[in-house]
Amino acid sequence: MTKNTMNALTQATLGDPDVLHEARLARPEPGIGQILVAVHAAGLNPTDWKHRASGLFLGEPPFTLGWDVSGVVEAVGFGVSLFAPGDEVMGMLPYPYGAGSHAEYVTGPARAFVPKPAGLSHVEAGALPLAALTAWQALVDNAQVGPGQRVLVHAAAGGVGHLAVQIAKARGAHVIGTASAAKHDFVRGLGADEVIDYRTTDFVTQARDVDVVLDSLGGENCLRSLEVLAPGGILVSILPDQWDAVPVRARELGVRARFMLVEHDQAGMAAVAGLAASGQLRAHVSGTYSLAEAAKAHAEGETGRVTGKLVLAVRA
Repeated sequence: MTKNTMNALTQATLGDPDVLHEARLARPEPGIGQILVAVHAAGLNPTDWKHRASGLFLGEPPFTLGWDVSGVVEAVGFGVSLFAPGDEVMGMLPYPYGAGSHAEYVTGPARAFVPKPAGLSHVEAGALPLAALTAWQALVDNAQVGPGQRVLVHAAAGGVGHLAVQIAKARGAHVIGTASAAKHDFVRGLGADEVIDYRTTDFVTQARDVDVVLDSLGGENCLRSLEVLAPGGILVSILPDQWDAVPVRARELGVRARFMLVEHDQAGMAAVAGLAASGQLRAHVSGTYSLAEAAKAHAEGETGRVTGKLVLAVRA
């Protein structure tokens, strides 16, 4: 074991969680405009298991997954002035081709990172970037949520959803969330004004005159969500299922529809970190795992029943 190598989570084939394994890989070096981060914690997101199973945007392995990062700057590349070795940082690596945070070290653009709020542990900070940036970019950049607007957040107890509820509340919105009955208290605790049990109640009959819908479920749910929007309202979806039909139906109803993929974004990351530092945004971590336990974490995530986020604690 040398300083030029590291432990990393990798896979040689696509498939079930058991294709994941730890290996000794070459430690990366920061290039121009990059920083090398000693990873302390890295969140897990549905895109991780989708890439593991299908390759999605990354194609065939081998590869190391992971876009969330919280850690300490180990070295900086040529031209980097924002950070220095020893700085605690958090951020999201460029999606999708910048993956690699499920390892002891990772490199990324300096401007993909911001200082980690002192009041957050690395596990708490590592849970935030991808999911919180998704929620921020959907609600703020796309929908421009503001005071008094009615916002419907689907899967409000999930990774993106539970952060979206908090961001919408911080922007002064009236928030409606969908969740199973067992998670209603959790969602209300995040600040939701109304919670709908999607298993027993049709949200279309319950949520009316909504200004903004954040859909993280796709499919028929996305299409039907257009029905609850007030004239001029907007649906932002992070899943492209049935997307050919959605814009057509939106035009018929006089509403707007957008599909988005999250992007690394220092300004958005700084806004997320600011909300976290002020106590207005907190990731709920329902489980932490070591790199060696990653297959177990992926299996848990794929159940679709996780409340909040799962995190790999790379350094205890």
